[in-house]
Amino acid sequence: MDARIRLIRGLGAALLLAAAGLAGPAAGTAWARQPPALELRAGSDPAAEAYRAHRSGVTLVVEGRVRRILADDRSGSRHQRFLLQTFSGVSLLVVHNIDLAPRLAGLQPGEQLTIRGEYIWNPQGGLMHWTHHDPSGRHSPGYIERGGHRYE
Repeated sequence: MDARIRLIRGLGAALLLAAAGLAGPAAGTAWARQPPALELRAGSDPAAEAYRAHRSGVTLVVEGRVRRILADDRSGSRHQRFLLQTFSGVSLLVVHNIDLAPRLAGLQPGEQLTIRGEYIWNPQGGLMHWTHHDPSGRHSPGYIERGGHRYE
């Protein structure tokens, strides 16, 4: 009976460690806790793939044009907000933390941007955030590229 209890306790502890992401060779590293990468077909648009698959929490690099400038979100950390339409037609709400990265001053509809960040699915297209560095190192660094300048 004692052996069975020890086995069950050992399995339970192993499951808890695995669920918490603390088991395995990469345990304890910041990159081990990153959102999973989205595997893409050659020539595909990562935002379109993530949208079709209803994926969230994946790091993507997307390209598109600014569709609309929205008011800043000023509750909590300040975020510059705008809508981006990818070249495949997916609409993304971009929320760029301007307490951690520079604002894209003078941003205008029609401008072309490249954005690296974390994608969150929603029925309207999705949301991109973590478009900047993470001071605590828990997220892979994101950025917004505009006219040869990188905002991170």
